[in-house]
Amino acid sequence: MIRYQGKVYRPPSEADSLILQATLGCSWNRCTFCAMYRDKRFRVRPLAELKAEIAWAADHLGPVHKVFLADGDALMAKASFLGEVVAELKAALPDLRRISCYASPQSLQVRSVAEMAELRAAGLTQYYLGIESGHDAVLERLEKGVDGAEMVRVARKAHEAGVVLSTMVLLGAGGRASSLDHARASAAVVNAIQPRFVSTLVMTPVEDTPLWEQAERGEVDELDPLELARELREFVAHLDLAGSIFRSNHASNYLALAGSLPKDKAKLVAALDAVLARPGEARFVPEWMRGL
Repeated sequence: MIRYQGKVYRPPSEADSLILQATLGCSWNRCTFCAMYRDKRFRVRPLAELKAEIAWAADHLGPVHKVFLADGDALMAKASFLGEVVAELKAALPDLRRISCYASPQSLQVRSVAEMAELRAAGLTQYYLGIESGHDAVLERLEKGVDGAEMVRVARKAHEAGVVLSTMVLLGAGGRASSLDHARASAAVVNAIQPRFVSTLVMTPVEDTPLWEQAERGEVDELDPLELARELREFVAHLDLAGSIFRSNHASNYLALAGSLPKDKAKLVAALDAVLARPGEARFVPEWMRGL
């Protein structure tokens, strides 16, 4: 059977995927806002265990179309190990169409273009990259471990390897003082990367994180829904993308928007302008429906 240690975390678009825990935890695990893997020490799982789980999936799950390699930073595992996992998946699951994983900036620094290209050819075709912000001061405060320029550099390595990138930006991460600067700088980094997918989440303090402790001390500005809509409007207005899909469908968002860029940019901006002009009519997601 599939053995998963701890809570299951995966991107919204992997809801119907087989979640295979190739690694435990996150190799970086310092981001101030993230509590997902603080109860785990990063390690790579034994290949024999994974092969047994893949064999069980082939015998018991019926057609499997998508596989997500968990936990938070599977790309940090050696390329040779990932290659064996991908080969095993492809051999055992004949209906498999996509294999994906999270990619931290640190794992993208470690993996070479040649390694990523080889893994992409084998079947690991999509990475989820948390950009969070393009604003260097915000990235430092979040303890992402890279600045905006380095985020662009490592993401372009994945592009050069032919990997599809799905990127995330953290609304509210700049607080009130830096809200619009954070939005513009984040758009600039996304523009430089040109990901296939771009989505937004809302920064939310959760227990057992440095961000929670900062919020308890009154050091965190949590933007209200209207302020977040203004920031999102600034972000979308400054996007210059040649062919990307935009979503704000993560459960943390107050507004669920979707579109293809650049085709739907004007429509998205107009929708946000309407919210800002008539906030009383805005259909913000109620607090009880939001989550992480």
